[in-house]
Amino acid sequence: MPPAAASITPKEALGILRRHILLIFVLTILGLTAGGGGWYLFKKYLPKYTAITYIEVLPPVEKDPMEITAPQVHKDILYGHRMSIVDLIKQQSTLQNLLESDVVRDTMWFERRDGDIRKAVKYLDKHFSAYAHRDAKFVEVSMTCRDAREAADIVNEMVRLFINTQRTTERKEVSDRLVEIEKRREGVEQELRLAEKGLEDVRERWGITDLAMPVGRNFQHTISLRLNNLVLEKDGLELAISQFSADISNLKDLATGPITVQIEYVVERDSVMVTLAQQLVFLEAQLSGALTKFGENHRVVLRTREQIDEIRKRRGLRKIKIANQTRRANLENARDGLHILQERFEHLEKLRQETEAKKEELDLARIQYEQRLKTRDERITMLDLIKEQVEKLKMVHDAPETPKVQAVGIAPIPLEMVFSRQWYLWFPGGTMLGFMFSIGLAFLVELTNDLVRTPSDVAKFLHIPLLGVIPDASEDSQVRRIELCHAVRLAPYSVISESYRRCRTNLKLSGTADSLKTLLVSSGMAGDGKTSVAVNLATTFVAADKKVLLIDANFRQPDLQRLFPKIQTDMLEDKLETENFDFGLSSVLMNQCSSKEAVRPGGIEGLDIIDCGPLPANPAELLGSTRMEELLDQQRKNYDHIIIDGPPVLLVSDAKVLARLVDTTILIFNAAATSRGAAQRTIREFKEVNAKIIGCVLFAARAMKGGYFHEQFKSYRKYEKKAKKARKAALAASRA
Repeated sequence: MPPAAASITPKEALGILRRHILLIFVLTILGLTAGGGGWYLFKKYLPKYTAITYIEVLPPVEKDPMEITAPQVHKDILYGHRMSIVDLIKQQSTLQNLLESDVVRDTMWFERRDGDIRKAVKYLDKHFSAYAHRDAKFVEVSMTCRDAREAADIVNEMVRLFINTQRTTERKEVSDRLVEIEKRREGVEQELRLAEKGLEDVRERWGITDLAMPVGRNFQHTISLRLNNLVLEKDGLELAISQFSADISNLKDLATGPITVQIEYVVERDSVMVTLAQQLVFLEAQLSGALTKFGENHRVVLRTREQIDEIRKRRGLRKIKIANQTRRANLENARDGLHILQERFEHLEKLRQETEAKKEELDLARIQYEQRLKTRDERITMLDLIKEQVEKLKMVHDAPETPKVQAVGIAPIPLEMVFSRQWYLWFPGGTMLGFMFSIGLAFLVELTNDLVRTPSDVAKFLHIPLLGVIPDASEDSQVRRIELCHAVRLAPYSVISESYRRCRTNLKLSGTADSLKTLLVSSGMAGDGKTSVAVNLATTFVAADKKVLLIDANFRQPDLQRLFPKIQTDMLEDKLETENFDFGLSSVLMNQCSSKEAVRPGGIEGLDIIDCGPLPANPAELLGSTRMEELLDQQRKNYDHIIIDGPPVLLVSDAKVLARLVDTTILIFNAAATSRGAAQRTIREFKEVNAKIIGCVLFAARAMKGGYFHEQFKSYRKYEKKAKKARKAALAASRA
């Protein structure tokens, strides 16, 4: 079986609240009363006052006393500094110093601690607070105790002690730094004197007075200028030699290779080549005219062609001659130029080496001079910085803002108690707690109730069709003084009777006529209402012109014989009636009588009954015997419906045996007694024997506030009231 759904719909939740509205109201009032009483007791016997003051926290960086503007510090750094101040205020040593103050020891608060420092510190940990504001430059300091004046005195004493301690500590740090800086200044002055003496030694060693380079203008020594010029000239010669070497290599390749475009240009400018070209053009023009005039093989044409070939040959020889002469001339010229440049380069290299040696001596002297000059300048700068730092520290030491914390003002005596002692917290709080507790208790009562009370419980937890819901007798005033088993017959217009008729209709719609021939009505436990359902269901079938046989198969607690007593109308038949008075189902199954002898009229036209008969020793074996199956098959031909009032399945196994012989089984669950677990076990017991369960009937259902039954029963009473008036009017009209 799938697990039941655990969710509660809004409508169900509203119904729970409506059913327990009185409980919710009472507990809410109790919560309001408890809140007011608690407020009065705390106000009278345990008052609390909180005194608050503030400490201004300056930026953690040191401000230059020579400047007006303060340095900008990131807000996260400032907040971290304020948090460190809070930690210093709340550390154990600070609290112990506060407790050693005479102002604190004279308070009633300290006397209530019996002078125990450990208890006093523990109390301060809970009720003394220091809070750093994130966006403001203040630390909030507060103290909570019973007396308002003592709270203010303790807070003010803490601020005074803490600021004095910080001032003393920071000024001592400044004094220690001044002593260290004075020692450092003496050492720097000694190093400056040594640096001045080193400069004089360098000038005397090299004999050069202009070692210092002027500042602010471009200045070079004559040796440096001469060396630079030689280097530039050497670089130019190296570039020219490289160019000439490349040209010579190219000219060598051109002297033996094909004629280039440049040589071709020189050749074409030769006068002989120009004359031959003109002659060639003239002859080609003559050849074109001769071809047109004389044809291809004429002697004039042939002679002209020979002349053209001769001129072309002469041009080719002339071209080769001029090209060779030009390439040889270019190669020789390049070689001569390269030789001259190489001689000049050797002379410059010698001069450069001599000048470079002088430059190295000058550089060495300057390096030594610059090193000593740099050392002297560093010592002068350092000495100036030290003197400036000494003056700043003296100003910081004497400044009133030397501690990074400043008192904003004294804490005033609080006039009102803390928020937790205010009436507008206790009264609404007690009311809300009482209301919430009542809501939780209402839901707890509902959720711990595991009875199958409503159709939604059947759908959620049982997962079988619901054929009908039979209201509890207290919901219907028409059945209060009659036997519930005869509600349909004795109170036909009651809500219960209509519920049985609705159940009959749902049963007919759930299967065919053949599948509803034999019906077993059973339940999980005794007293669930199965006999009432069986009898009233049989009565509704009879009212629909059906012939019904009602069998009492509950051998251990038979009821049909009591509900339908035998009526003896003829005194002459007294002996015969007495003889078969105890015949019943057990008599038929044990072959003590025939089925015809066991059947008796039920006092209603169309309804016959078979009583259970004497209690046998083996009920389950008799009900599962072939004789029982034959009895049912035989009576199928005589009746439209056979309804068996069976025993409870969770107490005896008789019902499981019967369930295998009938067409279908109807389960009865008592809304006031059947738990969900018992209902699920009942269904499981029948499914183990493959019984066909057509559905269930919810018996003795009560109308609950916010539930479906409440509105349904109310509407039915209104409807029946109008119908009753209509019947009376019709009866009066018929009598008239």
